[in-house]
Amino acid sequence: MSENAVKGPAGYFPSIEEKYGRPVPEWLGIVRASPLVKHMELVSWLKAEYGLGHGHANALVAHVRAGGR
Repeated sequence: MSENAVKGPAGYFPSIEEKYGRPVPEWLGIVRASPLVKHMELVSWLKAEYGLGHGHANALVAHVRAGGR
């Protein structure tokens, strides 16, 4: 494994863009614009509303909640 490998939620970003066809900044904006607050509420909403898989939805929410840009 490369020393420069991205770790944490951002490690999912390339596959999120590839699979769902939207750039990650757009997904992060969608999460930030949601009126939902709780982590799992946001994850469930992304899964139901946009068809994201659990791991991808969780990575986006975790990144936003950790203050990621």
